[in-house]
Amino acid sequence: MPSQRILDTKKKMVAELVTDYRKAQSFVFADARGLKVSTDTEMRAELRKNNVSYKVVKNTTATLVFKELGVPGVEDILKGPTAIAYSTDDAITPAKILKQYADKFDKLKLKGGIIDGKVASPDEIKTLAKIPGKEVIYGQIAYGLLFPMTKLAMLLKAAAEKLSEGTIEAKPEAKAEAAAEEVKAEEVKAEAEEVKAEAAEEKTAEPVEAVTAEPVAETKETKE
Repeated sequence: MPSQRILDTKKKMVAELVTDYRKAQSFVFADARGLKVSTDTEMRAELRKNNVSYKVVKNTTATLVFKELGVPGVEDILKGPTAIAYSTDDAITPAKILKQYADKFDKLKLKGGIIDGKVASPDEIKTLAKIPGKEVIYGQIAYGLLFPMTKLAMLLKAAAEKLSEGTIEAKPEAKAEAAAEEVKAEEVKAEAEEVKAEAAEEKTAEPVEAVTAEPVAETKETKE
């Protein structure tokens, strides 16, 4: 039977892990037995660079921790040496990095993990790893928001260039209005020529004798 000191130490360790794990976005469980020291060191450095914690935890301790966190079913995964990777920043990075190394090195095996507080299979962890990272997603969202404005700016620029080159044809409505204006101008010109001709005829007509008549009220001719 373990001494009280050992029990207290284990209890303290469980409490500390519960505090740390409570902030995690997801967990990935891996078996790294047989992985070369140089490869393991490289992988751990990559994980640290991306703010991913990675350590081997005794199965009994890990089982107690996840029981405290209310995650059942981890006992089936936590068999044999198990390394646990997690991040408090995002849920994708631990799975993405470990999958990259598992694809390159057969000695590294993905055993499963925890996603949204539920036990996940190795295939589900691999699917999670295929999701673009948050930086890529943010970039796609930003592009999606800016694309309509960018497209509009491009269309306006192209239209301005065509206008400056005189290559844009007038719309049918504009053409009809222009034709109507031309017809109206011709009519006005014709009327002016007619008035001018009548005035010339009156000027050259022979004078007639004045006829005395009773005065009548003067009227003005109205022209419709």
